[in-house]
Amino acid sequence: MSDGIAWIGTHHHTPPSAGPGMLGGISLTLARGMESDDFLINLGADLDELAARTPGGELRVPAGRPGQPSPLVNRAMYGTCGEWTYVVEDWGMATWATGYRGKVESMLPCEGEEIICLTANRFSPPALLVHAPDAWAYRADFGTDTGQGSALDAALGVAGAVFPSMPEADEAEVVAYFEEHGERLPELVFTAVGAYTGVSVDRDAVEAGELPGVLLSPA
Repeated sequence: MSDGIAWIGTHHHTPPSAGPGMLGGISLTLARGMESDDFLINLGADLDELAARTPGGELRVPAGRPGQPSPLVNRAMYGTCGEWTYVVEDWGMATWATGYRGKVESMLPCEGEEIICLTANRFSPPALLVHAPDAWAYRADFGTDTGQGSALDAALGVAGAVFPSMPEADEAEVVAYFEEHGERLPELVFTAVGAYTGVSVDRDAVEAGELPGVLLSPA
């Protein structure tokens, strides 16, 4: 079943799955203007893992050697839709977001490329959208837009994903709006990004862990 990406936002507050795949708390990174494998290598994917195309549900995080901690790696699954590469992760953040903010050279945005990252940001809320339409990246908390007047910003507005804020609205109005609509905010943000990109991610394949997977280390 292929049903856009709004379902990812719908399950934003669902605890991560203990099964072979993913459903709750997924972060999504989209990239175009580069080869899929090149983008994954930039994220730190192992060349042998990429070549193997092992389903994500079959990957196991390696245990550390006796007396040593386990390596800090997380499972990711990936695929393509049209001209976009997508990467899904459910460990609490998106690897690209941590690398970009940490100024990891391979993850910095470049001219001729476009990256959109929706990171759950569970360790430092709120959830964030980062849009890099070229060599510059612009971030927005869920409920706002990037302020660049872009087509993505317009899609966020159309989807109702830009909430009232001060000083344009008074505090009582802002609080009331978030209380009424805040639960659906992630779904609205993912709906907007889906409308802008045309990307659809197969929920059944993600939930079953059937998409190819790699192990990534956050920066």
